[in-house]
Amino acid sequence: MQPHILILYYSRSGGTANLARYLARGVQSQGTFEARMRTVPPVSAATEQTVPAIPESGAVYCSKDDLAGCSGLALGSPTRFGNMAAPLKYFLDGTVDLWLGHQLVGKPAATFCSTGSLHGGQESTLLSMMLPLLHHGMLLLGLPYSESALNSTRSGGSPYGASHVSGADGQPDLSEEEQTLAFALGRRLATTAQALAKGAP
Repeated sequence: MQPHILILYYSRSGGTANLARYLARGVQSQGTFEARMRTVPPVSAATEQTVPAIPESGAVYCSKDDLAGCSGLALGSPTRFGNMAAPLKYFLDGTVDLWLGHQLVGKPAATFCSTGSLHGGQESTLLSMMLPLLHHGMLLLGLPYSESALNSTRSGGSPYGASHVSGADGQPDLSEEEQTLAFALGRRLATTAQALAKGAP
């Protein structure tokens, strides 16, 4: 069975999902890993106990096995007041068993997000998503400035991870630089996961 990079995200308006697709292309361009796209159910009145086991459209819901068995993780969310969305946090809060078993220790991880405005909390969201990954012992990756699109972008993208600015009208389509940077982050994640696997005893 082909090893996989897990691209785990929550998306409401499509921007974060589009970033996930370009990250997946970047992962697949490296050639070693399956890009396994997964999402999480909404919270509040609808939880995994009350919604269908498989969503009507989009990625299927993430399982603990998807996460525990991954060779690397890309974690994505829309920004909610400078933080990750509640459904993604709810899922991560339920991974204590993986933490106790050290199942994610030493695996590479990256974050991505979508916001409604250029200064709407992209960087704080990316950083907040890194906190549980650090507790899991994962190795965090960002985007280096050797990626030329990081120097020219007028929309999303930061050294902390890939991002998208949807604007006041909630536009889900990515700019050229956002596409380029999401692809680059996926490729970097896969390349790092392969290098770590080669160095494993």
